[in-house]
Amino acid sequence: MTLSRIELADWRAVHSWASLAQVCRFQTWGPNTEEQTRAFVATAVEAWAHAPQQRFAFAARVEDDVVGMGELHVRSRGQRQGEITYAVHPRVWGQGVGTAIGKELLARGFEDLGLHRICATCDPRNLGSARVLGKLGMMCEGRHRHTALIRDGWRDSVMFSILEDEWREKGGADADK
Repeated sequence: MTLSRIELADWRAVHSWASLAQVCRFQTWGPNTEEQTRAFVATAVEAWAHAPQQRFAFAARVEDDVVGMGELHVRSRGQRQGEITYAVHPRVWGQGVGTAIGKELLARGFEDLGLHRICATCDPRNLGSARVLGKLGMMCEGRHRHTALIRDGWRDSVMFSILEDEWREKGGADADK
């Protein structure tokens, strides 16, 4: 699995999972229409041109097949804070793709951007995502109540984070958890 800049041509692959209810059931977005996915990908591509860049969107590729995506958001350059997000096509759930995306995003955040703290959130019901965040060495910091209104009502968020020193102690980009 490799991460590369998302491209406009990736929209169909992104739509193949962004249009599925099971992928977005814990998200504020989706299931997407084709127009919504095209607009999302266009905005993600355009973010690469911003200076200073705050949003780094990547397509996760296995050979030429886009099977997921990940994003690294710089929340504060001064405080060296970032956040990661990811989505994976259900046909590759349980195959380590989400963990591989997360490892790459953390490496880019800590090594390339010099961040100090990177966080991620997930719905407490999303046990698969919580497992991925744990495999990345991220610590659960707690539960925030009613952080997002989604289709079935208010959603809580579990906050995870990892600090640069913790990431390096765990082997950084070389860790093979």
